[in-house]
Amino acid sequence: MWLREADTVVRQSAALPEQRAQDPFVITAGFRVPAVPTEWSPHSHPMHELVWVRGGTLTSRVEDRIFTVSEGYGLWMPAGTVHGGRATAGAEFHDAFFAPELTPIAFGEPKAIAMTPLLESLLTHLSRPDLDAAARARAESVVFDVLQPSERQFALQLPGDARTAAIAEALLDDPADSRSLEEWARWLGVSDRTVTRAFRQATGLSFAQWRQMLRVHRALTLLAEGFDVTSVSETLGYAQPSSFIAAFRRVMGTTPGAFFDA
Repeated sequence: MWLREADTVVRQSAALPEQRAQDPFVITAGFRVPAVPTEWSPHSHPMHELVWVRGGTLTSRVEDRIFTVSEGYGLWMPAGTVHGGRATAGAEFHDAFFAPELTPIAFGEPKAIAMTPLLESLLTHLSRPDLDAAARARAESVVFDVLQPSERQFALQLPGDARTAAIAEALLDDPADSRSLEEWARWLGVSDRTVTRAFRQATGLSFAQWRQMLRVHRALTLLAEGFDVTSVSETLGYAQPSSFIAAFRRVMGTTPGAFFDA
């Protein structure tokens, strides 16, 4: 997904909440705070999962797409979907599991979810172990009323073409790699026209647009970890911070400062 930090803890999967094994709740929620960057190997769950973070970011890879979840957004993962993920150190990592047979909503694919204050409050309420059945039923019914996909579905589509997959993986390891389209094509031993066509067909973006999108995904994680705009700009290979801010605005519609202050 991204180059792994040296102190990252790798786990096989996110554990299901303990009370799920004891009580037939529709929604079971909980949270934890990883002290170090934490990565989950590809896995799936028998239940739908909604994950969100506070004070950091979560990155998840599902087949050939990468989702970056920042504060204010969540990610819905349908039951049985194989996915891996990574949370930044110190982020509050929240998850809620939904019993598929009892869940009246259905998203057939991963979706970014608008984590409104009401939705967060309801799911936090449902994490309490002392709720009686009637209180839980009332809260769950409101969750299904307010749980909606976000207007912004911020996913990075990876090129599925075998010839260009190597470029994508190299840039995931080092988003600052500034090799031109022509240099990447020579590295692969193909024409630059072939690379252009492969990126456009697979992602709907030109190579330059795709690399810009990738850098903004990475920037969201770095900014959430507390790096300033100048440091992030240098890490991602921009000549000056103003170039990075302009690129961020093109993709996100606002500046980094305004995005994180929202």
